[in-house]
Amino acid sequence: MRALLIALMLLVGSSSALTGVFATPAWAVLPDEVLDDPALEARARELSKGLRCLVCQNESIDESNASLARDLRLLVRERLVAGDTDEEVIDFIVARYGEFVLLNPTTRGANWLLWAAGPAMLLLALGIGVFYVRARAKAPAETETGLSDAEQARLREILKD
Repeated sequence: MRALLIALMLLVGSSSALTGVFATPAWAVLPDEVLDDPALEARARELSKGLRCLVCQNESIDESNASLARDLRLLVRERLVAGDTDEEVIDFIVARYGEFVLLNPTTRGANWLLWAAGPAMLLLALGIGVFYVRARAKAPAETETGLSDAEQARLREILKD
């Protein structure tokens, strides 16, 4: 029975598929941040999921425990209570912190270059690959030539030693 329990613990601990079943998302929103109005709180949570924590950089402010993320969550809720629309809240925060605060950046301005760079590089790589394959197909086949008489004599001399 003890061995079965240890094996089960090892299985659950090492299997990423099983740990995903038992894991729950860790939200960093503290109870004192939650708004009384459930509709406003739902809007705040949805907006927070799209804003990047400027400290963690790969987490939304909804997931981050950083103090700056808490300040941004409070700012979002403050703007919503003041009557701002979702777009006005996002515009306010982007005006203050820049477009980097968006987890999903817009395609306005110079960002279109970043959005187009991936597909452009893929097309460029495919073009180079096609050009290379066609050039290799057209290249004359290398013929294998044997050793010259001098090389054969040198080889025999080396092998004798």
